Amino acid sequence: MSGVQRETFVRFKEDVLKGLSSSPKNLHPKYFYDEKGSALFREIMVLPEYYLTGCELDIFKNKTDELGKMVAMDGTPFDLIELGAGDGFKSTHLLRHLYQENTNFNYMPIDISGTILDILGGSLQSEFPDLEVQRFEGEYMEMLAEACSRSNNRKVVLFLGANIGNMEPDECKGFCAQLQSLLSPGDMVLIGFDLKKDPKQVLNAYNDASGVTSKFNLNLLERINRELMADFDLDQFEHYPSYDPISGACKSFLVSLRKQEVRIDGHTIGFDKNEVICTEISQKYDLTEIQNLAEQTGFHLYGMIHDSKKWFVDAVWQIKKEM
Repeated sequence: MSGVQRETFVRFKEDVLKGLSSSPKNLHPKYFYDEKGSALFREIMVLPEYYLTGCELDIFKNKTDELGKMVAMDGTPFDLIELGAGDGFKSTHLLRHLYQENTNFNYMPIDISGTILDILGGSLQSEFPDLEVQRFEGEYMEMLAEACSRSNNRKVVLFLGANIGNMEPDECKGFCAQLQSLLSPGDMVLIGFDLKKDPKQVLNAYNDASGVTSKFNLNLLERINRELMADFDLDQFEHYPSYDPISGACKSFLVSLRKQEVRIDGHTIGFDKNEVICTEISQKYDLTEIQNLAEQTGFHLYGMIHDSKKWFVDAVWQIKKEM
C-alpha cells in the first residue's frame, strides 16, 4: 500500500466511524465510487430516469464553442483544473475544442482514484499528444492548492456533474469560499448545477424502476464490509429517496429494517429499527440561488450556459480583478 493509499484508507475509516456515530447517521457520498460503485454509477448515467448526465453532456457537446470562448476569455495562457475528473466523459469535449483551436492551456485533472487518473491520462495522451497534462491524486482542496502552486497562469476550475449539490447549504458555502481563497483575481470556476423542476421527475432520477440506484447505495455498505472488516447484512437495509421541492433538497437514505448491531474493525455501531443513514444529498437550485451563492462566497457571475431543455446549467463564476 502506497503512502497515498494508506492515507486514503485511514481517512475512509475515520469518516465512516464518525458518520455512523453521529445523529443522524451519515456516510459521505464520495465513498460510493470504488470499482463496483463506479460501474454501477455508469449504469445509472444511462438510465431513462437519470436526466442529469444527458443535460450536462448536451452543454459540453452542443455548446462547446460558447464554453470555450468563456474559459479562454482574453487568450492568455491558463491552467484548466478539473475537480473529480473521473474518466473525462464530459470534459473531453471541451479539451478537444480547445486543443483544435490551438488554445494555450494545460490540463490538471484531480481525482481521489489514481487508477481512474491513469486511465484518463492514457486516453488523453493518445488523442492529444501535445497537451500538457499534470495529474493529482487526492482530496480536492489539497490537490487544488498544489495545482495552483505549479504556475502563475490564470486558473479555470471545472466542478461538473452537479457535484456541488452533494453538500448541505452551509457546507456548500464553505466549499465555495475555500475555493475562492485558493484562487486569484481573474480566475474562474465552472460549476454544474441541477435546476429545480417537476418534483416527480427529480425523485424518479434517484428511484429508478430497475433498482440500480438502490444497488449503488447498498454497495457503500458492501465496500465498508470489504475494506474495513465490517459485517453489515445488506438484506437488513433498504434504500429510500426523498425530495423537498421547496428547499430543493433531494436525499437518499438507507433504512435499518430491524434493531441490530454492526461491527466495524473492532467498533460496534447500534441501529434501531427504521433508523436511517443519510448517504447523499443532491441539492437542486434556481438561478437566483446560484447568483446569490456566487456573491456570498467572493465571486461574481460571469455567465450561464443552459442545456437545451433548461433543466441544468453550467455557471461560470469569476473572481473580480483588482482595480
